[in-house]
Amino acid sequence: QVQLVESGGGLVQAGGSLRLACAASGRTFSSYVMGWFRQAPGKEREFVAAISWSADSTDYADSVKGRFTISRDSAKNTVYLQMNSLKPEDTAVYYCAATFGIYGSMKRRWRLYNYWGQGAQVTVPS
Repeated sequence: QVQLVESGGGLVQAGGSLRLACAASGRTFSSYVMGWFRQAPGKEREFVAAISWSADSTDYADSVKGRFTISRDSAKNTVYLQMNSLKPEDTAVYYCAATFGIYGSMKRRWRLYNYWGQGAQVTVPS
């Protein structure tokens, strides 16, 4: 069993920055994948970024590439999402998620993730 606890949400002006953190506890594996998804009201859950624990490879949605950075602290079993140059369209509830045994483009499919954080609201007013 894995538990994920998110922190770092808030309200920032357009062009500003924010960092989200997601700490995992419980049993984990070297092959774990952790990702970030977001969901705005009335919209589908959307892939944001993912990182592979073993390969330390990253993947980003086109909408955030160049602005967001996903990273990890292996000792703390924590993944971060550094969000720069925020736009109003980034406003959403951001969820971290974890799973294992997936790779490549599979990391973008939210239905393949087993564990989820509680969500963190990110608001960027226009």
